[in-house]
Amino acid sequence: MSDVNARIGEIVNNNDIVLFMKGTPLFPQCGFSSRAVAILERLGAPYESVDVLQDMEIRQGIKSFSDWPTIPQLYVKGEFVGGSDIMTEMFEAGELSQLFIDAGLATQG
Repeated sequence: MSDVNARIGEIVNNNDIVLFMKGTPLFPQCGFSSRAVAILERLGAPYESVDVLQDMEIRQGIKSFSDWPTIPQLYVKGEFVGGSDIMTEMFEAGELSQLFIDAGLATQG
């Protein structure tokens, strides 16, 4: 598992915004991932995505890495933010946009 944690850590630390999701931004494979993509697209910040369905080690490993049981999972500047529900709540409250601004990342709000 440490090899998977190292791979995940590298992905998280080498990208300002990373969404671990089911599917891709163009073809999400679950409603929660679709909602997460829609929020990120609305904010206009560039992000990387990782399709956990393409790598079962990442799919299981990300749950241990974050100590969070569900996917999607959002990371900003190396920090775990949360899943789809938390993203939605933060977006609606303007907190996600502010997080991106505070992190020095572009946003359209």
